[in-house]
Amino acid sequence: GQKKRMRSCALLILTSLMAAATALRIGKLAPPSTCFMLCDIQDRFRPIIHSGESVVSTANFLLRVASTLGCPTVATEQYPKAFGNTCEDVLALRGEDGKASGKMTLPTFEKKLFSMLTPEVSSHLRSITPSEPTSYILFGIEAHVCVQQTCLDLLDLGHDVHVVVDGVSSISPLDREIALERMRQSGAFLTTAQSVAFMLMKDAGHPNFKQVSKMVVEHGKVQNDFHDLARKRSAL
Repeated sequence: GQKKRMRSCALLILTSLMAAATALRIGKLAPPSTCFMLCDIQDRFRPIIHSGESVVSTANFLLRVASTLGCPTVATEQYPKAFGNTCEDVLALRGEDGKASGKMTLPTFEKKLFSMLTPEVSSHLRSITPSEPTSYILFGIEAHVCVQQTCLDLLDLGHDVHVVVDGVSSISPLDREIALERMRQSGAFLTTAQSVAFMLMKDAGHPNFKQVSKMVVEHGKVQNDFHDLARKRSAL
């Protein structure tokens, strides 16, 4: 009767709402709406960060992918007067042989706020054309402080956040591990650098596929502590 029809209608509405919510949280990436966020990979932090060299090499790979695919990138430096500037290896341009051939120039903002979303950075993001990004690729240090607070701020604004697990770390491995879980619980997508590259291209017919694929192969030859740890865990 009428009650049965009302229950069916309510169920249909609930199903539709759940489907809409799921669609909004799939987390697909497209270059026009994606921004790469490089968080505080600076000289003074480099030697004390857990697997810091892996973070540096992954960050460089991501920046070159972003440049090749035409995605905007923003970098921050936490109080550079004390902690130095972004590591040169992070910003190195590389030829097909993998050797440094120059230096990238990025919009870079000094900060004391832990989150990257300072008023200056927020203003810059709003000015990106043709429109402000809605998806953010987040990588850098420290995972449990500046990266996490940036992630939560972006999520709070309704954006999709993709945290690159092989591109973030902390001084303490435990802080890194818990921060990744904390961000995942809050709605961030955990991903890898290689996954980001291929999701942005979507197709082997992409005009930059061969160029990015060479970067992937080259990056895969570099020792990465996070990949090595995953292989050890899978072997247990």
